[in-house]
Amino acid sequence: MSMLLLRGRLLSFLRRPEGAGDAGSYLYDDDGGLLIRGGSIVAMGDFGAISKGIGAGAKVVDHRPHLILPGLIDAHAHMPQMQVIASYGAELLDWLNNYTFPEETRFADPEHAERIAGLFLDELLRHGTTSVAAYCSVHPGSVDALFSAAQARGMRIIAGKVMMDRNAPDGLRDTAESSYDKTRALIARWHGRERLHYAVTPRFAITSTPQQLEAAGTLMREHPGLHMQTHLSENRAEIELSCRLYPQARDYTDIYAHYGLLGPRALLGHCIHLTEREADALSDTGSVAVFCPTSNLFLGSGLFDWQRYGKRDKKLRVAAATDVGGGTNYSMLRTMDEGYKVVALNGEKIDPLSSFWQITRGNAEALSLVSRIGTLEPGSDADVVVLDARATPAMALRMERVETLEEELFLLQTMGDDRAVVETYVAGRAMKGEG
Repeated sequence: MSMLLLRGRLLSFLRRPEGAGDAGSYLYDDDGGLLIRGGSIVAMGDFGAISKGIGAGAKVVDHRPHLILPGLIDAHAHMPQMQVIASYGAELLDWLNNYTFPEETRFADPEHAERIAGLFLDELLRHGTTSVAAYCSVHPGSVDALFSAAQARGMRIIAGKVMMDRNAPDGLRDTAESSYDKTRALIARWHGRERLHYAVTPRFAITSTPQQLEAAGTLMREHPGLHMQTHLSENRAEIELSCRLYPQARDYTDIYAHYGLLGPRALLGHCIHLTEREADALSDTGSVAVFCPTSNLFLGSGLFDWQRYGKRDKKLRVAAATDVGGGTNYSMLRTMDEGYKVVALNGEKIDPLSSFWQITRGNAEALSLVSRIGTLEPGSDADVVVLDARATPAMALRMERVETLEEELFLLQTMGDDRAVVETYVAGRAMKGEG
Protein backbone atom coordinates (compact mmCIF):
# COMPACT_ATOMS: atom_id res chain seq x y z
CA MET A 1 0.00 0.00 0.00
CA SER A 2 1.20 3.52 -0.75
CA MET A 3 1.95 5.77 2.19
CA LEU A 4 1.11 9.43 2.70
CA LEU A 5 2.91 11.60 5.24
CA LEU A 6 1.29 14.90 6.20
CA ARG A 7 3.51 17.53 7.82
CA GLY A 8 2.14 20.37 9.93
CA ARG A 9 1.06 21.32 13.42
CA LEU A 10 -0.89 18.36 14.79
CA LEU A 11 -3.73 18.68 17.32
CA SER A 12 -5.78 15.79 18.67
CA PHE A 13 -7.84 15.56 21.87
CA LEU A 14 -7.51 12.89 24.55
CA ARG A 15 -10.58 13.84 26.62
CA ARG A 16 -13.00 16.68 27.26
CA PRO A 17 -11.07 19.76 28.48
CA GLU A 18 -11.84 20.92 31.98
CA GLY A 19 -11.62 24.55 30.91
CA ALA A 20 -9.23 26.99 29.31
CA GLY A 21 -5.57 26.08 29.67
CA ASP A 22 -6.14 22.34 30.17
CA ALA A 23 -3.00 21.19 28.33
CA GLY A 24 -3.48 17.62 29.53
CA SER A 25 -6.60 17.24 27.41
CA TYR A 26 -4.85 17.18 24.05
CA LEU A 27 -1.75 16.20 22.07
CA TYR A 28 0.01 18.93 20.10
CA ASP A 29 3.15 18.87 17.96
CA ASP A 30 4.32 22.09 16.32
CA ASP A 31 6.25 20.15 13.63
CA GLY A 32 4.33 16.92 13.44
CA GLY A 33 4.03 14.07 11.01
CA LEU A 34 0.89 12.05 10.35
CA LEU A 35 1.60 8.80 8.52
CA ILE A 36 -1.30 7.30 6.57
CA ARG A 37 -1.52 3.92 4.86
CA GLY A 38 -4.52 2.18 3.38
CA GLY A 39 -6.95 4.80 4.63
CA SER A 40 -5.83 4.54 8.26
CA ILE A 41 -3.46 6.49 10.47
CA VAL A 42 -0.30 4.49 11.11
CA ALA A 43 1.71 6.91 13.23
CA MET A 44 1.50 10.40 14.71
CA GLY A 45 4.32 12.40 16.27
CA ASP A 46 7.44 14.43 15.59
CA PHE A 47 7.96 14.77 11.84
CA GLY A 48 11.67 14.00 12.01
CA ALA A 49 11.08 10.76 13.86
CA ILE A 50 8.06 9.71 11.76
CA SER A 51 9.76 10.46 8.44
CA LYS A 52 12.77 8.21 9.07
CA GLY A 53 12.59 4.95 7.18
CA ILE A 54 9.30 5.56 5.40
CA GLY A 55 10.87 4.74 2.05
CA ALA A 56 11.23 6.58 -1.23
CA GLY A 57 7.71 5.69 -2.38
CA ALA A 58 5.92 7.65 0.33
CA LYS A 59 4.27 10.92 -0.65
CA VAL A 60 5.00 13.83 1.69
CA VAL A 61 2.61 16.80 1.78
CA ASP A 62 3.89 19.81 3.71
CA HIS A 63 1.00 21.76 5.23
CA ARG A 64 3.10 24.00 7.45
CA PRO A 65 2.30 26.36 9.13
CA HIS A 66 -1.30 25.14 9.17
CA LEU A 67 -3.06 23.09 11.84
CA ILE A 68 -3.87 19.43 11.14
CA LEU A 69 -6.83 18.07 13.10
CA PRO A 70 -9.23 15.13 12.88
CA GLY A 71 -11.97 15.73 10.32
CA LEU A 72 -14.90 17.68 11.73
CA ILE A 73 -18.10 15.80 12.58
CA ASP A 74 -21.71 16.98 12.22
CA ALA A 75 -24.14 15.10 14.46
CA HIS A 76 -27.48 16.23 12.97
CA ALA A 77 -28.26 17.53 9.48
CA HIS A 78 -31.12 17.27 6.98
CA MET A 79 -29.85 16.42 3.52
CA PRO A 80 -33.16 17.24 1.73
CA GLN A 81 -33.23 20.79 3.09
CA MET A 82 -30.34 22.30 1.14
CA GLN A 83 -32.65 24.46 -0.93
CA VAL A 84 -34.69 25.83 1.99
CA ILE A 85 -31.77 27.34 3.89
CA ALA A 86 -32.45 31.05 4.41
CA SER A 87 -36.25 30.74 4.31
CA TYR A 88 -37.76 33.77 5.99
CA GLY A 89 -39.86 34.41 9.01
CA ALA A 90 -41.27 31.21 10.54
CA GLU A 91 -40.96 29.27 13.77
CA LEU A 92 -40.50 25.52 13.75
CA LEU A 93 -43.95 24.12 12.93
CA ASP A 94 -44.80 26.78 10.34
CA TRP A 95 -41.32 26.45 8.88
CA LEU A 96 -41.84 22.71 8.41
CA ASN A 97 -45.27 23.12 6.81
CA ASN A 98 -44.46 26.11 4.61
CA TYR A 99 -40.94 25.30 3.46
CA THR A 100 -39.57 21.91 4.48
CA PHE A 101 -42.38 19.50 3.69
CA PRO A 102 -43.01 20.89 0.18
CA GLU A 103 -39.27 20.69 -0.50
CA GLU A 104 -39.01 17.09 0.70
CA THR A 105 -41.75 15.95 -1.67
CA ARG A 106 -39.28 16.59 -4.52
CA PHE A 107 -37.19 13.63 -3.32
CA ALA A 108 -39.65 11.21 -4.84
CA ASP A 109 -37.61 11.92 -7.98
CA PRO A 110 -34.47 9.71 -7.87
CA GLU A 111 -32.50 12.07 -10.09
CA HIS A 112 -33.18 15.01 -7.77
CA ALA A 113 -32.24 12.91 -4.75
CA GLU A 114 -29.00 11.83 -6.38
CA ARG A 115 -28.06 15.40 -7.31
CA ILE A 116 -28.74 16.87 -3.86
CA ALA A 117 -27.09 13.98 -2.01
CA GLY A 118 -23.82 14.55 -3.89
CA LEU A 119 -23.96 18.31 -3.43
CA PHE A 120 -24.69 17.87 0.28
CA LEU A 121 -21.62 15.72 0.93
CA ASP A 122 -19.39 17.90 -1.24
CA GLU A 123 -20.49 20.98 0.67
CA LEU A 124 -19.70 19.29 3.97
CA LEU A 125 -16.26 18.29 2.71
CA ARG A 126 -15.61 21.82 1.51
CA HIS A 127 -16.22 22.97 5.07
CA GLY A 128 -13.93 20.33 6.60
CA THR A 129 -16.66 17.94 7.75
CA THR A 130 -15.81 14.30 7.06
CA SER A 131 -18.66 12.51 8.89
CA VAL A 132 -22.33 13.36 9.42
CA ALA A 133 -25.48 11.94 10.99
CA ALA A 134 -28.04 12.81 8.33
CA TYR A 135 -31.79 12.67 7.83
CA CYS A 136 -33.02 11.68 4.38
CA SER A 137 -36.63 12.11 3.22
CA VAL A 138 -39.44 9.59 3.60
CA HIS A 139 -38.49 8.12 0.21
CA PRO A 140 -36.16 5.08 0.29
CA GLY A 141 -34.52 6.38 -2.88
CA SER A 142 -33.18 9.37 -0.94
CA VAL A 143 -31.35 6.97 1.38
CA ASP A 144 -29.97 5.02 -1.54
CA ALA A 145 -28.76 8.29 -3.07
CA LEU A 146 -27.01 9.50 0.07
CA PHE A 147 -25.35 6.20 0.92
CA SER A 148 -24.25 5.74 -2.68
CA ALA A 149 -22.71 9.22 -2.70
CA ALA A 150 -20.97 8.60 0.63
CA GLN A 151 -19.64 5.26 -0.58
CA ALA A 152 -18.23 6.89 -3.73
CA ARG A 153 -16.40 9.43 -1.56
CA GLY A 154 -15.27 6.88 1.02
CA MET A 155 -17.04 8.71 3.86
CA ARG A 156 -18.19 7.32 7.20
CA ILE A 157 -21.76 8.55 7.70
CA ILE A 158 -24.91 7.72 9.63
CA ALA A 159 -28.23 8.16 7.83
CA GLY A 160 -31.79 6.91 7.60
CA LYS A 161 -35.18 7.21 5.96
CA VAL A 162 -37.52 9.57 7.82
CA MET A 163 -40.58 7.75 9.21
CA MET A 164 -43.81 9.85 9.12
CA ASP A 165 -47.35 8.49 9.09
CA ARG A 166 -49.40 11.53 10.19
CA ASN A 167 -49.42 15.34 10.27
CA ALA A 168 -47.53 15.56 6.99
CA PRO A 169 -48.79 16.24 3.44
CA ASP A 170 -49.63 13.72 0.76
CA GLY A 171 -46.48 12.28 -0.73
CA LEU A 172 -44.58 12.44 2.57
CA ARG A 173 -46.52 9.92 4.64
CA ASP A 174 -45.82 6.25 4.98
CA THR A 175 -47.56 3.83 7.36
CA ALA A 176 -46.34 2.04 10.44
CA GLU A 177 -46.08 -1.18 8.43
CA SER A 178 -44.53 0.30 5.29
CA SER A 179 -42.00 2.34 7.27
CA TYR A 180 -40.95 -0.83 9.10
CA ASP A 181 -40.66 -2.86 5.88
CA LYS A 182 -38.80 -0.18 3.92
CA THR A 183 -36.45 0.65 6.78
CA ARG A 184 -35.67 -3.02 7.30
CA ALA A 185 -34.83 -3.40 3.60
CA LEU A 186 -32.57 -0.34 3.72
CA ILE A 187 -30.78 -1.69 6.79
CA ALA A 188 -30.11 -4.95 4.95
CA ARG A 189 -28.87 -3.08 1.89
CA TRP A 190 -26.61 -0.51 3.54
CA HIS A 191 -25.81 -0.95 7.23
CA GLY A 192 -22.24 -2.04 7.84
CA ARG A 193 -21.31 -1.76 4.17
CA GLU A 194 -17.84 -0.22 4.06
CA ARG A 195 -18.13 2.92 6.26
CA LEU A 196 -21.93 3.24 6.33
CA HIS A 197 -24.19 3.16 9.40
CA TYR A 198 -27.97 3.11 9.44
CA ALA A 199 -30.11 5.18 11.81
CA VAL A 200 -33.76 4.39 12.51
CA THR A 201 -35.29 7.84 11.94
CA PRO A 202 -38.79 8.68 13.19
CA ARG A 203 -38.87 12.41 12.46
CA PHE A 204 -40.53 13.31 15.77
CA ALA A 205 -43.53 12.36 17.85
CA ILE A 206 -45.86 14.76 16.04
CA THR A 207 -45.45 12.98 12.70
CA SER A 208 -45.51 9.41 14.04
CA THR A 209 -48.45 7.48 15.43
CA PRO A 210 -47.95 5.20 18.43
CA GLN A 211 -47.96 2.27 16.01
CA GLN A 212 -45.08 3.77 14.04
CA LEU A 213 -42.99 4.52 17.15
CA GLU A 214 -43.63 0.93 18.21
CA ALA A 215 -42.31 -0.21 14.81
CA ALA A 216 -39.22 1.99 15.28
CA GLY A 217 -38.62 0.42 18.69
CA THR A 218 -38.99 -3.04 17.18
CA LEU A 219 -36.34 -2.21 14.58
CA MET A 220 -33.98 -1.07 17.32
CA ARG A 221 -34.51 -4.30 19.25
CA GLU A 222 -33.99 -6.40 16.12
CA HIS A 223 -30.81 -4.51 15.15
CA PRO A 224 -29.06 -3.48 18.40
CA GLY A 225 -26.05 -1.96 16.59
CA LEU A 226 -28.12 0.74 14.89
CA HIS A 227 -28.35 4.42 15.74
CA MET A 228 -31.70 6.13 16.31
CA GLN A 229 -32.22 9.80 15.50
CA THR A 230 -35.18 12.07 16.11
CA HIS A 231 -36.09 15.49 17.52
CA LEU A 232 -36.89 16.41 21.11
CA SER A 233 -37.97 19.63 22.85
CA GLU A 234 -36.95 22.09 20.17
CA ASN A 235 -39.92 24.43 20.38
CA ARG A 236 -42.58 25.02 23.03
CA ALA A 237 -45.47 24.61 20.59
CA GLU A 238 -43.92 21.32 19.45
CA ILE A 239 -43.69 20.12 23.05
CA GLU A 240 -47.32 21.04 23.77
CA LEU A 241 -48.63 19.29 20.65
CA SER A 242 -46.51 16.18 21.24
CA CYS A 243 -47.82 15.82 24.78
CA ARG A 244 -51.43 16.28 23.55
CA LEU A 245 -50.90 13.51 21.01
CA TYR A 246 -49.46 11.21 23.70
CA PRO A 247 -51.50 12.08 26.82
CA GLN A 248 -50.33 8.98 28.68
CA ALA A 249 -46.70 10.21 28.67
CA ARG A 250 -45.27 12.11 31.64
CA ASP A 251 -43.50 14.50 29.26
CA TYR A 252 -42.05 14.63 25.74
CA THR A 253 -39.00 12.50 26.58
CA ASP A 254 -41.22 9.83 28.10
CA ILE A 255 -42.85 9.29 24.70
CA TYR A 256 -39.59 8.00 23.26
CA ALA A 257 -38.70 6.12 26.43
CA HIS A 258 -42.01 4.23 26.31
CA TYR A 259 -41.19 2.85 22.85
CA GLY A 260 -37.61 1.86 23.68
CA LEU A 261 -36.00 4.60 21.62
CA LEU A 262 -33.59 5.99 24.21
CA GLY A 263 -30.08 4.60 24.69
CA PRO A 264 -26.38 5.18 23.96
CA ARG A 265 -26.94 5.40 20.19
CA ALA A 266 -30.00 7.66 20.42
CA LEU A 267 -29.32 11.09 18.90
CA LEU A 268 -31.94 13.61 20.01
CA GLY A 269 -31.87 16.87 18.11
CA HIS A 270 -32.15 20.16 20.02
CA CYS A 271 -33.20 19.26 23.63
CA ILE A 272 -33.56 22.95 24.51
CA HIS A 273 -36.46 22.90 26.98
CA LEU A 274 -35.81 19.73 28.99
CA THR A 275 -37.13 19.45 32.52
CA GLU A 276 -34.81 18.06 35.17
CA ARG A 277 -36.68 14.75 35.01
CA GLU A 278 -36.16 14.58 31.28
CA ALA A 279 -32.47 15.44 31.58
CA ASP A 280 -32.12 12.68 34.17
CA ALA A 281 -33.83 10.23 31.80
CA LEU A 282 -31.38 11.06 29.02
CA SER A 283 -28.42 10.76 31.39
CA ASP A 284 -29.64 7.45 32.84
CA THR A 285 -30.00 5.92 29.37
CA GLY A 286 -26.81 7.43 27.92
CA SER A 287 -28.82 9.20 25.20
CA VAL A 288 -27.27 12.13 23.34
CA ALA A 289 -28.60 15.70 23.34
CA VAL A 290 -27.58 17.40 20.07
CA PHE A 291 -26.84 21.14 20.21
CA CYS A 292 -27.84 22.99 16.99
CA PRO A 293 -27.10 26.64 17.79
CA THR A 294 -27.50 28.28 14.37
CA SER A 295 -30.90 26.63 13.91
CA ASN A 296 -32.06 27.38 17.44
CA LEU A 297 -31.23 31.06 17.00
CA PHE A 298 -32.56 31.33 13.43
CA LEU A 299 -35.93 29.77 14.25
CA GLY A 300 -36.11 31.50 17.64
CA SER A 301 -36.45 28.16 19.39
CA GLY A 302 -34.40 28.87 22.53
CA LEU A 303 -30.98 28.53 24.15
CA PHE A 304 -29.40 25.10 24.72
CA ASP A 305 -27.74 24.97 28.15
CA TRP A 306 -24.46 23.32 27.06
CA GLN A 307 -22.52 24.11 30.23
CA ARG A 308 -25.24 23.04 32.66
CA TYR A 309 -25.79 19.73 30.88
CA GLY A 310 -22.09 18.97 31.32
CA LYS A 311 -21.89 20.05 34.96
CA ARG A 312 -25.05 18.62 36.53
CA ASP A 313 -24.73 15.60 38.84
CA LYS A 314 -26.21 13.42 36.10
CA LYS A 315 -24.24 14.71 33.13
CA LEU A 316 -25.64 14.49 29.62
CA ARG A 317 -23.78 13.23 26.61
CA VAL A 318 -23.78 16.14 24.17
CA ALA A 319 -23.03 16.58 20.47
CA ALA A 320 -23.05 19.63 18.17
CA ALA A 321 -24.52 20.01 14.70
CA THR A 322 -25.49 22.35 11.86
CA ASP A 323 -29.10 21.13 11.45
CA VAL A 324 -29.06 22.19 7.79
CA GLY A 325 -31.46 23.68 6.64
CA GLY A 326 -33.01 25.09 9.83
CA GLY A 327 -29.41 26.03 10.51
CA THR A 328 -27.75 28.73 8.50
CA ASN A 329 -24.57 27.13 7.09
CA TYR A 330 -22.59 23.91 6.72
CA SER A 331 -19.59 24.88 8.84
CA MET A 332 -18.85 23.35 12.23
CA LEU A 333 -16.62 26.39 12.87
CA ARG A 334 -19.61 28.68 12.38
CA THR A 335 -21.69 26.30 14.50
CA MET A 336 -19.39 26.68 17.48
CA ASP A 337 -19.14 30.44 16.96
CA GLU A 338 -22.90 30.63 17.40
CA GLY A 339 -22.69 28.06 20.19
CA TYR A 340 -20.31 30.36 22.06
CA LYS A 341 -22.91 33.14 21.87
CA VAL A 342 -25.75 30.88 23.01
CA VAL A 343 -23.77 29.77 26.05
CA ALA A 344 -22.74 33.38 26.74
CA LEU A 345 -26.43 34.35 26.84
CA ASN A 346 -26.83 31.65 29.49
CA GLY A 347 -24.15 33.43 31.55
CA GLU A 348 -21.18 31.16 30.81
CA LYS A 349 -18.57 30.59 28.09
CA ILE A 350 -17.28 27.72 25.96
CA ASP A 351 -13.49 27.87 25.89
CA PRO A 352 -11.86 27.17 22.48
CA LEU A 353 -10.32 23.87 23.56
CA SER A 354 -13.77 22.58 24.48
CA SER A 355 -15.23 23.81 21.18
CA PHE A 356 -12.67 21.92 19.11
CA TRP A 357 -12.93 18.85 21.34
CA GLN A 358 -16.70 18.94 20.75
CA ILE A 359 -16.56 19.00 16.94
CA THR A 360 -13.86 16.30 16.76
CA ARG A 361 -13.48 13.74 19.54
CA GLY A 362 -16.55 14.92 21.46
CA ASN A 363 -18.90 14.31 18.55
CA ALA A 364 -17.16 11.01 17.77
CA GLU A 365 -17.79 9.89 21.35
CA ALA A 366 -21.41 11.02 21.12
CA LEU A 367 -21.86 8.98 17.94
CA SER A 368 -20.17 5.94 19.55
CA LEU A 369 -17.55 6.02 16.79
CA VAL A 370 -14.47 7.34 18.61
CA SER A 371 -12.53 4.14 17.87
CA ARG A 372 -12.73 5.06 14.17
CA ILE A 373 -13.03 8.86 13.85
CA GLY A 374 -12.49 12.05 15.85
CA THR A 375 -8.79 11.65 16.71
CA LEU A 376 -5.40 11.38 15.02
CA GLU A 377 -4.45 8.30 17.02
CA PRO A 378 -2.86 5.35 15.20
CA GLY A 379 -5.53 2.91 14.06
CA SER A 380 -8.11 5.63 13.43
CA ASP A 381 -9.51 6.26 9.98
CA ALA A 382 -7.46 8.90 8.18
CA ASP A 383 -10.20 11.56 8.15
CA VAL A 384 -8.30 14.82 8.53
CA VAL A 385 -8.84 18.57 8.11
CA VAL A 386 -6.14 21.19 7.56
CA LEU A 387 -7.01 24.68 8.84
CA ASP A 388 -5.42 28.05 8.03
CA ALA A 389 -5.95 30.77 10.64
CA ARG A 390 -4.66 33.36 8.14
CA ALA A 391 -7.13 32.43 5.41
CA THR A 392 -8.59 35.93 4.95
CA PRO A 393 -7.00 39.36 5.26
CA ALA A 394 -8.97 40.07 8.44
CA MET A 395 -7.88 36.76 9.99
CA ALA A 396 -4.26 37.34 8.98
CA LEU A 397 -4.33 40.76 10.61
CA ARG A 398 -5.74 39.32 13.84
CA MET A 399 -3.13 36.54 13.79
CA GLU A 400 -0.39 39.16 14.06
CA ARG A 401 -1.45 39.54 17.70
CA VAL A 402 -2.18 35.88 18.48
CA GLU A 403 0.32 34.31 20.88
CA THR A 404 -1.16 30.97 21.96
CA LEU A 405 -2.76 27.90 20.42
CA GLU A 406 -6.02 28.62 22.23
CA GLU A 407 -6.15 32.14 20.82
CA GLU A 408 -5.62 30.71 17.34
CA LEU A 409 -8.40 28.17 17.81
CA PHE A 410 -10.76 30.87 19.01
CA LEU A 411 -9.91 32.97 15.97
CA LEU A 412 -10.65 30.01 13.68
CA GLN A 413 -13.95 29.43 15.47
CA THR A 414 -14.97 33.09 15.45
CA MET A 415 -13.87 34.19 11.97
CA GLY A 416 -13.29 30.93 10.12
CA ASP A 417 -15.46 29.28 7.50
CA ASP A 418 -14.86 27.19 4.36
CA ARG A 419 -12.07 29.59 3.36
CA ALA A 420 -10.06 28.47 6.38
CA VAL A 421 -10.19 24.83 5.20
CA VAL A 422 -7.01 24.20 3.21
CA GLU A 423 -7.66 20.50 2.63
CA THR A 424 -10.03 17.78 3.72
CA TYR A 425 -8.84 14.15 3.66
CA VAL A 426 -11.26 11.22 3.71
CA ALA A 427 -9.59 7.89 4.49
CA GLY A 428 -6.33 9.52 3.38
CA ARG A 429 -7.73 10.84 0.10
CA ALA A 430 -7.53 14.59 -0.55
CA MET A 431 -11.03 15.86 -1.32
CA LYS A 432 -10.79 19.65 -1.54
CA GLY A 433 -7.70 21.58 -2.67
CA GLU A 434 -5.77 18.64 -4.11
CA GLY A 435 -8.67 16.36 -4.85
